[in-house]
Amino acid sequence: MSGKYIFVTGGVCSGLGKGVAASSIGSLLEHHGLKVRMIKIDPYINVDPGTMSPYQHGEVYVTDDGAETDLDLGNYSRFTSSPLERINSVTTGQVYQEVIRKEREGRFLGRTVQVIPHITDEIKSRLFKVGDQPDVDVTIVEIGGTVGDIESIPFLETARQFIHDLGKKRVLFVHLTLIPTVSDGEMKTKPTQHSVASLRQIGIQPDIVLCRAPMPISEELRRKISLFTNVEDEAVISAYDVQSTVYEIPLIFAEQKLNEIILEKLGLPDTPCDLSDWKRVVEAYNTAERTVRIGLVGKYTELLDSYKSIYEALYHGGIDNRCQIELVKVDSDQLPESGISGLEIILKDLDGILIPGGFGQRGIEGMVQAAGYARRNRLPCFGICLGMQVMVIEFARSILGWEDANSTEFAPDSKHGVISLLEDQIDVKAYGGTMRLGASPSRVVPGTHLHRIYHSDEISERHRHRYEVSNSFREELAKAGLIFSAFTPDNALVEASEWPDHPWGIGVQYHPEFKSKPVSPHPLFSTFVAACVRNESA
Repeated sequence: MSGKYIFVTGGVCSGLGKGVAASSIGSLLEHHGLKVRMIKIDPYINVDPGTMSPYQHGEVYVTDDGAETDLDLGNYSRFTSSPLERINSVTTGQVYQEVIRKEREGRFLGRTVQVIPHITDEIKSRLFKVGDQPDVDVTIVEIGGTVGDIESIPFLETARQFIHDLGKKRVLFVHLTLIPTVSDGEMKTKPTQHSVASLRQIGIQPDIVLCRAPMPISEELRRKISLFTNVEDEAVISAYDVQSTVYEIPLIFAEQKLNEIILEKLGLPDTPCDLSDWKRVVEAYNTAERTVRIGLVGKYTELLDSYKSIYEALYHGGIDNRCQIELVKVDSDQLPESGISGLEIILKDLDGILIPGGFGQRGIEGMVQAAGYARRNRLPCFGICLGMQVMVIEFARSILGWEDANSTEFAPDSKHGVISLLEDQIDVKAYGGTMRLGASPSRVVPGTHLHRIYHSDEISERHRHRYEVSNSFREELAKAGLIFSAFTPDNALVEASEWPDHPWGIGVQYHPEFKSKPVSPHPLFSTFVAACVRNESA
């Protein structure tokens, strides 16, 4: 075992941005030529977030091998080139499920099963499975939650044991904490002092403290935090609010030599670090000369993290087109109550509409109305997963006159269930892990808009759904003009559809947002934003 490990913990409160901080560190190390792996530990007892409400957990990020994981894996993907699979996501539910399975099989030979060593050993085995691969230099482990949470204790204890097992030269602790301000704007360090003290009581002395604050912290404050936390002055890093884009954070950290501090503490070679790609991204964002207004018509719009990867992919498309994206959140649940005139008022100033994925009947009629508005008014429209299904439903109702056209998920008795379950899943009652999940190939039809975007006959994208375009109605829909532009390789399932005679009306059954990066935007998002720019200019 020769790899190094960095544990990223959080203090004071949740939601400070541990995922972005860990991702930025990973990016900086990769720019030094190191091979980095990322792991997210989630302390909840769910096996994965697949059955959790977006309001509880935000979006579910899907890996190529079909794992339903925390949205921070999306941050890892956007900031780094670290491969992400099922083993890069660890939850309390997974750990206890495996330990209990072994106990039931008699694997512990009659011994009492305890948190130490059995639970901590299981956690370590999962971390070593990622970090001890021969081509891995550094493994960054983000421990979810906040120091002091009862759920996080086994994982923090495991992290402490890494010092004992591997030696201090191979383990580094980065603690992200909040520096709040009081009414007169004064920054207060007391919460950080208490947070680090709690961490030290567990047996972990942080090597680096990242101070989350609304503005850069002063040298005086830095020295005070250093004295109270026993961390060197230069290792107290100001993680202040960015004024432009979150993709500036690697540059902010590099300015404070965070990457050099990490290399020195872990005994890694200080090789050259070229951050020109991040500089180009930030420069393109900051010099954008126009703004396009894109409406996201969804049912989980109240929580920003519900559509995190989609928002970020739109920003990537904006960067690629040198424009700012003004996201307009439209609650699809409210649209049916607004009537035709209200729909016009809500949507008329948009330059494009994106209809995202989701589950359940709530808000569907509003999405159908928005799709119809975009089709009739030749407004760029992008449907993803459920969004594509909604576009098909609207087409069937409006063009074929099938007023009852729907998904059998919402209307099981509809005579025109243009969206339906896969045949082998009709009798499946469980929900977790029963969907079509992960990456699979699709055949793109030459001559279609989709083919011109991908420049390829075959693509691979990630899926997360249970319902498909029904083959029973495929031929009639196509005869009416709906263009099916991608299929599974065996032609059994529809993967994408397009509106005829429309500037940009594309729906895809998969989730392209999961593969978009700021340095390499997904072509669907880039061309969709370009179409919105053309619409804004018209």
